[in-house]
Amino acid sequence: MKSTLSAVLATALAGFAFAPIPSTAAEAYIENADEIVKQADWNAMETVTVVFEEHGYTPDVIRFKAGTPYKLALHNRADKNHYFTAPEFFRSIATRKAMVDGQAEIKAPYFKAIEVLKEGGKIDLYFVPVERGSFEVYCTIDDHRENGMEGQIVVE
Repeated sequence: MKSTLSAVLATALAGFAFAPIPSTAAEAYIENADEIVKQADWNAMETVTVVFEEHGYTPDVIRFKAGTPYKLALHNRADKNHYFTAPEFFRSIATRKAMVDGQAEIKAPYFKAIEVLKEGGKIDLYFVPVERGSFEVYCTIDDHRENGMEGQIVVE
């Protein structure tokens, strides 16, 4: 009896010790993103273009409407590679795909950051904003953010 109880307790503790730890709400992505993407009217998609300059985004305030499908066209005109890093924003959208200048299509449920290569690099992100709010966007390369490569994304 004692060994049976010990075996049950050991099994329960072993299961607990190796159980995956759920992410916090702040780290969670949209759970039903596939469903949102499938139901979106992509014929009514709006395009927003953001141009990467040497140390800035144009525009530096990017606005979207929740529930509307978008193509976010990221164009790098700078002499250096730049990141479009917006972790909280990426967690709040339903992502359909990313397309690299018509030559590649990346289907992923979410992104953390997108790097656009220097001197003409382009990438398009197709998504539906789900959660309203204001989100930071910035470049994580070297001192780019400190030199002004940051902005704001607003979902209304």
